[in-house]
Amino acid sequence: MDKMTAAPPTSPVMVVLRPLVVDIGIPLAVSYLLHSVLGLSQILSLVLSSVLPVVRTVASLVSRRLVNGLAGLVLLVNTAGIGLSLVSGDARLAVAKDGALSSVVGIAMVWSAFAGQPMVSMGLKPVLTKADPVRIAAWDRLSAGSARFRRAERGFTLAWGLSLVGECAARVVGAYTLPVPTMAWLSTVFLLGAFVVAFIAGAPFHNRIEKLVEAEAAVSGVAEHFETEDPAPGDPAITVT
Repeated sequence: MDKMTAAPPTSPVMVVLRPLVVDIGIPLAVSYLLHSVLGLSQILSLVLSSVLPVVRTVASLVSRRLVNGLAGLVLLVNTAGIGLSLVSGDARLAVAKDGALSSVVGIAMVWSAFAGQPMVSMGLKPVLTKADPVRIAAWDRLSAGSARFRRAERGFTLAWGLSLVGECAARVVGAYTLPVPTMAWLSTVFLLGAFVVAFIAGAPFHNRIEKLVEAEAAVSGVAEHFETEDPAPGDPAITVT
């Protein structure tokens, strides 16, 4: 008897979530742990937390000749954070530079939308596919072959990217036109407002993507049912032309 057994199949949800955890979750956790818990300087924490994104970005370039979007984004944000951390002494600049990081993320999202690889879709995919292999396959087919689906992906990503860019602009203007104590709390309001705007502006695109995925999954589910269903004994063969 053969004792060798096949490796257990990888969970669909893990396939989708792994890039988010590895490329975003781990670097952010490392940066927080080093700076806030262990007391290392912000610059050193950002440098050390950039090691994994650097490795992932280089590996993607070497093996697939492609830029790992999520790892590259984290690396870009960390690099901007290191540069901004070197600037100090001006209270208004300190308020404005926090918004600069939002703009880095926002601009990257806008660029990804027009580059054909909408960044926000990677976070939306696990929410709408719900680890269902049929829905995941439907998403992949739509992303590869549906112009309407790609427009909805682009619109959803632009809603978030432009909202973050707008939040940065509002924070920079406020930093140099309003009292610093006011901006200390108003900056948080700007960020929350950007999220609200992104949710509202992105809702129509979100709904459109969800409906397209559901429709595609339903069609593929029906097709799979007819392909796997065996005819009853004595039933005539049916040929679809």
